[in-house]
Amino acid sequence: MNDSAFAIDVRGLTKRYGDKTVVDHVSLRVPRGKIYGFLGPNGSGKTTTIRMICGLLTPDAGEGSCLGLDLLTESDKIKRRTGYMTQKFSYWEDLSVYENLAFVAEMFDLNNPKERIEQVLKSMHLDARRTQLAGRLSGGWKQRLALAACILHEPELLLLDEPTAGVDPQARRDFWDRIHELADRGLTVLVSTHYMDEAERCHAIFYIAYGHLMVEGTVEEVVAHAGLTTWTVRGAGLVKLMREIEDNPAVATIAPFGETLHISGTDGAALEAVLAPYCRKKGLVWTKAEPSLEDAFIHYMNRFGGKDEG
Repeated sequence: MNDSAFAIDVRGLTKRYGDKTVVDHVSLRVPRGKIYGFLGPNGSGKTTTIRMICGLLTPDAGEGSCLGLDLLTESDKIKRRTGYMTQKFSYWEDLSVYENLAFVAEMFDLNNPKERIEQVLKSMHLDARRTQLAGRLSGGWKQRLALAACILHEPELLLLDEPTAGVDPQARRDFWDRIHELADRGLTVLVSTHYMDEAERCHAIFYIAYGHLMVEGTVEEVVAHAGLTTWTVRGAGLVKLMREIEDNPAVATIAPFGETLHISGTDGAALEAVLAPYCRKKGLVWTKAEPSLEDAFIHYMNRFGGKDEG
């Protein structure tokens, strides 16, 4: 695969604020037409990295290209060919849906703005809400409007920063169906998310922890890289069991899932030794399981930075 096959190809991206390094020599490659997930706890540098990629922030070190354009010298061109959706709804709440899109079209100085707006209203099922004030939309409809505004200028790359935070499951599913439709037409997507089911809908994922890129690959590869052995247990007294073993060094992650408890460790033999006394207890049913992406996510977070700092 040659360089032109990558929508994002950056090396050593670094950003500092005072004596704090927020992003520390991060390198990313995202093939064109693919959906890549960006995972990691809060404060890990995901948003800062996204803003450097789309030209909103200048890196203190590093180099590379976005859509074949130099990250350092052609940031203005990158902005015009990229759609960036922020965590917080960032459009004008006192304008209608149509007026918001018309304003975006004017900012980009688009040809045939009315035709483009009508097309995007139809494709995002916003036509019936064209006169509604953006501030009166629900979270899911605000999300649709934000995505409509991002794709109005027909970008080649979408950068989405936790775009589905705070919306209901049906709205999230509808949003991801639309993202896959766009990718199927050749659009490249880099999306940060905390939802494991969303990460599993990506072609591949990056895991960043506290400014450092730790692992990348398909979901299966990222889970395998964690090297976890996982057991589930069902029965009475699971919370008490969790409290008794959660601080044991052999336990990498432990969490309740409904009526079961998931327990994982990187040393399978050591973990089994810890669990052995409990396996003999009546009323507990133990099953060896495949580790999930959430198990791996929590493991990486604990390993590389401790608890989520919010």
